[in-house]
Amino acid sequence: MRNEYLKAAQKVIPDPNILVNVVSRRVKQFKHGMRPLVESLEKLDPEDIALREIIERKISYELYEPVKEEV
Repeated sequence: MRNEYLKAAQKVIPDPNILVNVVSRRVKQFKHGMRPLVESLEKLDPEDIALREIIERKISYELYEPVKEEV
């Protein structure tokens, strides 16, 4: 994983736990046949491609907040 990509992605998703989860889920999608949303002239690892997608804001995330039921 390229350090410069990681630092740039942390500016978009500052929470390291969320960043790791977003990258890992995207890498799993690549392994199941999904195509990258960014192009590169060089050979990149799947993790680096996912980080570039985050940096370029091609992918995003939502936090799940359970609905509180009134009693």
